[in-house]
Amino acid sequence: MTQTAVTEPTGTPPSAGVKHRGVGDRSLTFDVIAHVLLILWSLLVVLPLLWVFVSSFKTTQEVLGSPLTLPHHLNLNNYATAWNDSGVGPAFINSVIVVGFSLVIVMVLGAMCSYVLARFRFFGNRFIYYLMLAGLTFPVFLAIVPLFSILKNFGLLNTLAGLVVTYVAFALPFTVFFLHAFFKRLPYDVYEAAQVDGAGEWRTFFQVMLPMARPGLASVAIFNFLGLWNQFLLPTVLKPDNSVLTQAMAQFQSQAGYAVDFGALFAAVVITVAPVLVVYIIFQRQLRGSVVAGAVK
Repeated sequence: MTQTAVTEPTGTPPSAGVKHRGVGDRSLTFDVIAHVLLILWSLLVVLPLLWVFVSSFKTTQEVLGSPLTLPHHLNLNNYATAWNDSGVGPAFINSVIVVGFSLVIVMVLGAMCSYVLARFRFFGNRFIYYLMLAGLTFPVFLAIVPLFSILKNFGLLNTLAGLVVTYVAFALPFTVFFLHAFFKRLPYDVYEAAQVDGAGEWRTFFQVMLPMARPGLASVAIFNFLGLWNQFLLPTVLKPDNSVLTQAMAQFQSQAGYAVDFGALFAAVVITVAPVLVVYIIFQRQLRGSVVAGAVK
């Protein structure tokens, strides 16, 4: 009885080649459409910012007469007017102080709280976590009256310290919610290796686990900074003397009436937006990292 050996053809079947080309065509089409949409979205975001920046160097007559042209000369007096005459300068410094302290405090407290809730099991763990989540569902305007009374009783009403405490309280639930899932996904083997090497809980957290969570920390820091920097309702009620930048911008716009100095107004907008762009540029570098890279370090 003879056995016939069946040899596989060396060439690629025609059907496989057609299928591969079809997948490649669909992938290329998707890439083209995605890039076109991203370019259009980028133009929608960048062009208004660029127009505001260019207009900040113009006079009011140039802004109204030729809004889409370049300025005849760089009018830096607009920035001086916006900084000194409109009250934007002192309010900008106060905003940097309040948001800076609030961001540091809420990131440290939020990271520690979310780490403990995610990595340790104890009585009341889930209750505390869900209590934190309940803070996300509480509207800000409903807490205005209780906050007013509490800050007044503690002597913190109409102070920058009162704003810092309030900002931390309202940003903490979101920080814990965001970082809880991130810490929960960190590899437990790295924690055990640090414990075997003799590291205590504090050293393990600050030198091992926290660097691994750097991408998550950078993300939540950007969100918190945007929310706190643009906060208007809380400072208006708890410190109603145009101390922070949002209040100063509203006052500058409302007091101008019909005689608006558009050059100074656009300069004030640039001053307001610039810190947000700087913070994003700084922290977006951290977003490129990964958990593995943090563990290797």
